[in-house]
Amino acid sequence: DVQLQASGGGSVQPGGSLTLSCVISTTTSYDYAIAYFRQAPGKEREAVSCFSGSDGSTYYSDSVKGRFTTSSDVAKDTVYLHMRDLKPDDTAVYYCAAARGGYGDLEPVWPDDDWYDFWGQGTLVTVSS
Repeated sequence: DVQLQASGGGSVQPGGSLTLSCVISTTTSYDYAIAYFRQAPGKEREAVSCFSGSDGSTYYSDSVKGRFTTSSDVAKDTVYLHMRDLKPDDTAVYYCAAARGGYGDLEPVWPDDDWYDFWGQGTLVTVSS
């Protein structure tokens, strides 16, 4: 079983930066793909980024590419989402999710929320002047 704890949300002005953390607690030895999704008020949930635990590959949606980066700290069992040049459209509740395995090229599957086995609670990011 896997438990995910997301944190780091807050309020920031446009152009600012914020880093989210997703702490993964598990008793298994699987490799997991860890993704961040977000959901803005009145909108559908959107895939933001994915970190492959099997080979360290990273994936991003077009809306955040070049502004957001995801990384992991194995010692801390944490996957981060570093967000910069934030825009009001980035305002949303951000969730992290884990998928077992995820070997090879994840490009076809990572944005599909049905692919993920475990979800954490959300953390709110508000971008406003």
